[in-house]
Amino acid sequence: MEEKESLEAIRQEVIEGLKSGKPMFGKEGAFAPLIQNILNAVLEGEMDAHLTEEERENGNRRNGKMQKQVRTSVGEITVSTPRDREGSFEPQMIKKRETVLADSMSDQIIGMYALGAGTREISAWMEETVGTKVSAETISAVTDRVLPELKAWKSRPLEEVYAIIWLDAIHYKVKDENGNATSRAIYNVLGVDREGRKELLGMYVSHNEGANFWLSVLTDLQNRGMKDTMFACVDGLKGFPEAIKSVFPDAAVQLCVIHQIRNTIKYVGSKHQKEFMRDLKTVYQAVNKESAEDALEKLNDKWGALYPIVIKSWRDNWENLSEYFQYTAPIRKLIYTTNTVEGYHRQIRKVTKGKGVFTSDLALEKLVYLAYRNIRKKWTMPVANWGQIAQQMAIRFGDRFKLL
Repeated sequence: MEEKESLEAIRQEVIEGLKSGKPMFGKEGAFAPLIQNILNAVLEGEMDAHLTEEERENGNRRNGKMQKQVRTSVGEITVSTPRDREGSFEPQMIKKRETVLADSMSDQIIGMYALGAGTREISAWMEETVGTKVSAETISAVTDRVLPELKAWKSRPLEEVYAIIWLDAIHYKVKDENGNATSRAIYNVLGVDREGRKELLGMYVSHNEGANFWLSVLTDLQNRGMKDTMFACVDGLKGFPEAIKSVFPDAAVQLCVIHQIRNTIKYVGSKHQKEFMRDLKTVYQAVNKESAEDALEKLNDKWGALYPIVIKSWRDNWENLSEYFQYTAPIRKLIYTTNTVEGYHRQIRKVTKGKGVFTSDLALEKLVYLAYRNIRKKWTMPVANWGQIAQQMAIRFGDRFKLL
């Protein structure tokens, strides 16, 4: 009877508030005490249901209440969660340590964070929507809800075979234990499965990019079930092809031709660049490997005296630079460059570009993973011409790449 009278009193307060023009939402809104009363009543009901006759016979009793502030869609309210002597009560309406009532609101915070919104922007949105500011610590705690998912994702089993993998790193600044900005590399492995769909196989944070760490990345892929790939496409990092071959010995390693071209042009004089690039194009756009090698010899005859280091770089890396000449045009287009993973990195940078220096490795990894979750929603279709490419690969690689 007393509870009904209390609800009736609050109902009358809401009605009077409507008549007087009092705001309905926000911290001082008329709806807040009504929701507060309802939620507290539900928590009391949950405790009643928990304290069964058996619980009471075993000595369990109520043991006071614990108050906390909870943000809701109508404003900030105070809830009083009942406690029991044994500490076995687990409220469901408002869970322990939960400070934002609606999961949808938490999802909105995570969604905004994943799109690159800063804590100030999210706090301003919360103040407008909920009627109260939210601290950076609270926002961080809400976004931390994704960490168990991230942990499970990083250790998930992989398929045994991926048609193609691209490996590349993206670099950021992160505060170290002394508060100083230091470099971090996120190593990303992007793959295409048998059905032609893209998948991020893994991402790994390290202090810098190097073949030794890439070896540990490849070993992790193997430990999670990956046994083979037809192609591994990488940049010109020293020791990278050897690291790949040590884990996946049958993989064809293709160095990124675009990276090689970019590195080349840096060492060619500006007055020669246009003519040199025209001659170089006859090498990497040749119809086959033999024609490309002839063009490389002509390039050396013409430019070797002026730019011996540039020509030597092409010759030293030729085995892995020329791998793509063995395949048809659709396959060549996919493997001769790491543009696929670089395109993914451009999408990630759209989210992270305003962040400056990250507070920790975990903060960096969390945001990048949340950004990836949004990006992968668009990876629903196979890569272009996959039906044709898959058949050609099945013929070329036999039992290593079975379609059926």
